[in-house]
This record gives sequence, C-alpha cells and structure tokens, in this order.
Amino acid sequence: MRRTWLLPALALAAGVLTTPTAQATGGHTVRFATFNASLNRGTAGQLVTDLSTPDNAQARKVAEVIQRNRPDVLLINEFDYAPQAVDLFRRNYLEHGQNGARPVDYPYAFIAPSNTGVPTGFDLDRDGSTTTGNDAHGFGLFEGQYGLLVLSRYPIDTRGARTFQHFLWKDMPNAMLPDDPATAAPKDWYSPEILDVLRLSSKSHWDLPVRIGRDTVHFLVSHPTPPTFDGAEDRNGTRNNDEIRFWADYTTPARGRYIYDDKGRRGGLSPSADFVIAGDNNSDPLDGDSVPGAIDRLLHAPRVVETHPGSQGGVLAARTQGGANATHRGNPYFDTADFADTAPGNLRVDYVLPSRGLWPLRGAVYWPTDALARLNDASDHHLVWEDVLVSRR
Repeated sequence: MRRTWLLPALALAAGVLTTPTAQATGGHTVRFATFNASLNRGTAGQLVTDLSTPDNAQARKVAEVIQRNRPDVLLINEFDYAPQAVDLFRRNYLEHGQNGARPVDYPYAFIAPSNTGVPTGFDLDRDGSTTTGNDAHGFGLFEGQYGLLVLSRYPIDTRGARTFQHFLWKDMPNAMLPDDPATAAPKDWYSPEILDVLRLSSKSHWDLPVRIGRDTVHFLVSHPTPPTFDGAEDRNGTRNNDEIRFWADYTTPARGRYIYDDKGRRGGLSPSADFVIAGDNNSDPLDGDSVPGAIDRLLHAPRVVETHPGSQGGVLAARTQGGANATHRGNPYFDTADFADTAPGNLRVDYVLPSRGLWPLRGAVYWPTDALARLNDASDHHLVWEDVLVSRR
C-alpha cells in the first residue's frame, strides 16, 4: 500500500502499515537525507510527462543515487508541485533497480503547494512588469516549480503536520527586509502594500511528524531562495537569511511565539520534541553570496547539533576545477554543491541537522570518485545523509 498526502485536503487513511523495524521499543537507526535533485522542469506538466515512462535519463540517475544511499526519510528539493508525478517517480524509477542498484520502496509521501510562481500582483524587482517569475512570492515560471517532496519508509502524521506557506515576511520580528540603496530610509525596498501580502518562504516550510516506532521525530524541511539574482538591495540575500532564521526560531524555546502556520495555529516546536532539519539552504558558512552568518544562526541554534558530513569527491572537484574554489576559506571536504570553477565555486549549502536528544552516528555527502562518478551530473547538488539513533529516553 502506498500513501501520498497532499495539502490542502489532508486526510489520514485508516489502518497502519508495518514500519521498517519490527521492534516496538528500543532504538532505531534512521537515515535522514536531503537531495536537491533538479527534477524541476521549464513548463507546467512536463515533469509528469517525463516520469510517465521509465526511460528519462536524468530521473534514472536521480533514482539510482537514492537507491545507492537508501535513506529512510528523504527530502527532495526541486520537485515540481505535481501530485501525479509522485507515484510516477516511485513506480517507474525508485521501484525499479537502476544499473544494478536495488529498488527502494517509500510507502509514504508528502507533497504540498509551493509559493514559487504564485503571483503577488506587484513589481518586486522594479523592472516595470508585474508578471515575471521575479514578481511571484517565490521565483517560478509557473505555480509549484521548484517545489518540495518528502518520501518516507515511516508513517507521516499528517494530522500533526504544519505548513507555513502563507506566513508573511513582515511578521517576523526584526525581519531583515531589504533597503532601497537610492534612499536613506531603512527597509524600504518594498512598500507597505507589498509587505501586507509578501510571504517569507520562497517555497514553503514544513513540519512533518514522522512516527518511528513509539517515537516521533519532526522532519523540518525547506528550500530558502538563493541569495543572488538581485541587485544592491539584496532582496534575495536578506530573504535567504530570514528563511534560514525561521527554523532557528521555531526550534528555540520561547523564540518562536510569533510564528503561525497555514491553519492559524501559533507558536514554535515543543521544547521536548525531537527534530531533524533538512534542506538546500543556499548558504555556506564561509564562502558564497549569502548574508554573513546566515547559516550560522541555524548551525548554532541551542537545540541543533551540527553534523559534518563530507566527501573526498568534493576535495577532488575543487582541486580539479580550481578557479573560485582556490580562493575559498571553507574546507571542500564539506562541499555539497558543484557550482564549478566560476563564482561562487563549490559550496556547502545542503544540511541534515538533528536535535539534541537524537544521536548522530555517521553521515556523508554522496560525491563518488569511482565508476559511480557518472552519477555526479544527476544534479548540481549531491545527496547528503545522516544516520541518527532514535531512542526513547
């Protein structure tokens, strides 16, 4: 049996599926992963078309990467919001072994609308038009482009799920709103009329409770906007900073009181709740174009445990490509995205971060250097995983 949950119109079907472990008590080792798989397409409906047959070359590579890493709970960034595509990807790709890799089955899936391509009606980039992708709540050529998908071997408690697609940027206390460089006034790139509608999340932020035996782990996922493709006002950089900050506030006791979800429920995560934060945050601790310290706010949040997955592939790529990589301060062992030798070079932007109370065991960035290096062009990002021990305390 396979379950895919959509928003709006969530429903928890009756019955219980067997979890991946038979033990109802004791610890479970669970592999959480994030993968910006670049399964976005240039036109609405194209992803469904591409996945309708089992022979799309890029989708086969993405599926093989997943099969060779076998995460239990997986966030896929840049999967267009196309609910029909979820089953097509599972049935035509993941459940068929790719090039000798074993098939993988995900009985549970969660997909929901994205802010990408949703028009605001305003000229956000001041180019004289209100109808381009830059004028949407999140950049997109159509609604749902570059969306999110979560696949899981464990049940997702959809009744307890929270989404934050509609949270307004201005409602974050001390939001880092962009300045108009032509004026002396602070935070004035956007008019009050724009701020009354402009959402914080460029895609969405989701809190998905995953039931692992008798435990629950909240899978907190998002994909903040790249801090580039703007001007001196840095509207994307400042937004990237605050999208990252959202999870830091949400998971810090008393700091998330201002937050409200799409159903109107207020407040952050319970201080006793276990969580794993995952996603392409588009922010490197030392290099790249994000606001200085943007990702550090999350990495150093009180309840977050920073993990350091890495790969020799990242080291080899930086050495071979040179260019901007040669000037980086960060260790290329931790890079997760291959942006080649031109600016900004390869960066660490994809993260899997468990909470205190969970035990990170080991992790890696999947950047092979052997014969499987043929999979490295499946996406410009690499799958990042972390094995976490979930144990009742």
